[in-house]
Amino acid sequence: MLPADLQAAEAQTREALAAALAAQSAGRWSIDWRFEGLRLLPPVLRLLAHLLEQGQAVTLLFTDAGGAALARRDAPELADAVLDFRQLQQRQQQQPSQGLLLVMNPSAADYETFEALCQAHQGAVVMVNGRLEDAAVGIGSVARERRRGFVATWQNAYWLQPLEGGALRFACPGPWEIYRQDPDGHRLVATDEQKPDAEAIALALSGDAGTSVAGTLRAVDALLEGLRN
Repeated sequence: MLPADLQAAEAQTREALAAALAAQSAGRWSIDWRFEGLRLLPPVLRLLAHLLEQGQAVTLLFTDAGGAALARRDAPELADAVLDFRQLQQRQQQQPSQGLLLVMNPSAADYETFEALCQAHQGAVVMVNGRLEDAAVGIGSVARERRRGFVATWQNAYWLQPLEGGALRFACPGPWEIYRQDPDGHRLVATDEQKPDAEAIALALSGDAGTSVAGTLRAVDALLEGLRN
C-alpha cells in the first residue's frame, strides 16, 4: 500500500531492502524515492543507522568529498562509516572492499568510476536515487552498451513516485503497483511483474472515476507534502 508519509515510506524501504538482500546478499540494488523537494541526506542517514544497528558492515558512499563531509557534520556518530569515491578507490588499491555499500545518488557523470568501484567490491551495493543513464547520450551505441552492461546489473528494491493523478510503487519482492487518485483517495488499479512504461501507466490512470485537474493537483500536492515531512 502507499505510505502516508516519509516515515512510513522509510519503513517500507527497510522491509523491501531486507527482502532484497535476503534474496541476493551480494547483489546490486536500487532505492528510488522519486519525488520533488525531498532532502535526501536525512532519510539516508537514518537508513545507514538502521543497517548498522542490524549488525551490517555498511559504508555510506558519496561521489564527492563535500557530500561526505556534510554527512559527517550532520551525523558525527556515523562518521566512521562515511567515505567518498576517492577514499574508497584508495582503499581498493590495497584490497577489494567488502560489506554493503550504500551510495548516494550517483549520476551518469560518475558512470565509469562507479562501475569500477562496484567491480572491485565484494558484497552488496545499494544506490539511492541513482541516475546512471544520461539523456544527452541519447539512443546511440554508447547508451545501448550501457543498458546491456552495468545498468542492466541493477535490480529495484524499492520505488516510490508520485504521478499526476496517482502514484507508482514497488517493494521487493514485488509486484509493481499503480495507484489512481480518486475522490475518496488513492486506489490500486493495476499491478505488473515488470516496471510499467508510460503508456501502461497512462492507461491505468485513465478511468471513469478520475478526478478533475484541480482535484488531481491537490492530491499530488498532498502526497508530496506527506512524503517531505
